[in-house]
Amino acid sequence: MDFEIVPKDTTIEAARVQYSIFRKMGMEGRARMTMELSDGLRSIIESGVRQRHPDYDEDMVRLAAIRIAIGEELFCQAYPDIEIGS
Repeated sequence: MDFEIVPKDTTIEAARVQYSIFRKMGMEGRARMTMELSDGLRSIIESGVRQRHPDYDEDMVRLAAIRIAIGEELFCQAYPDIEIGS
């Protein structure tokens, strides 16, 4: 483990424990955890959109969340005919 990349708010011992846990999870476990974190973040973003725009239907919520995630410029390129707030 490269301890030069340990976050400043994490002790080396805590980093060792975390690294050991991740290693024991295996690639499949780490991939599953990554997907769960991604799904959780998407849910949080969508919840924020719903609070700001209670009038949005689910498609509009999804598009607004995508806009937040990928940024204005890329969203406009990917969805040139969609005008939606976030």
